[in-house]
Amino acid sequence: MSVKTTTHLNFRGDAREALAFYQSVFGGHLVAVTYKDAGAVQEESEADWVMWGEVSAPGGFHVMAYDVPSSLPWHQGEQPFFVSVRGDDPEEIRALWAGLAQGSAVVRPLEPAPWAPLYGMLTDRFGVTWVLDVAAPYQG
Repeated sequence: MSVKTTTHLNFRGDAREALAFYQSVFGGHLVAVTYKDAGAVQEESEADWVMWGEVSAPGGFHVMAYDVPSSLPWHQGEQPFFVSVRGDDPEEIRALWAGLAQGSAVVRPLEPAPWAPLYGMLTDRFGVTWVLDVAAPYQG
């Protein structure tokens, strides 16, 4: 069992540009999955926005990012990041969720999603938003 945490940055239409910038600084590999790629387009003008992206460099740098869809509230500088907790053991992720869920507001219940065996989001009693999921390789 292993769990990794990483900063998950939130943008509105600039995630791809930001990820490319971070890659130019830190090196590494950039992956960007659009809403269209994932079959999750809600607004046609946002189809090419990043639903999930990351830059991962051999030296240890790792950051994730996405474009917050216009259907959700977002203001630059407010809630600029999530903490992402990713593991490969569903029971371990469920146990971590149970601990973090005490006194939290569930944004999305921990349950299967089209892109992961388990995925959930909550905001803890300190105002930190956590995304927990079970890792699944991208098949795009």
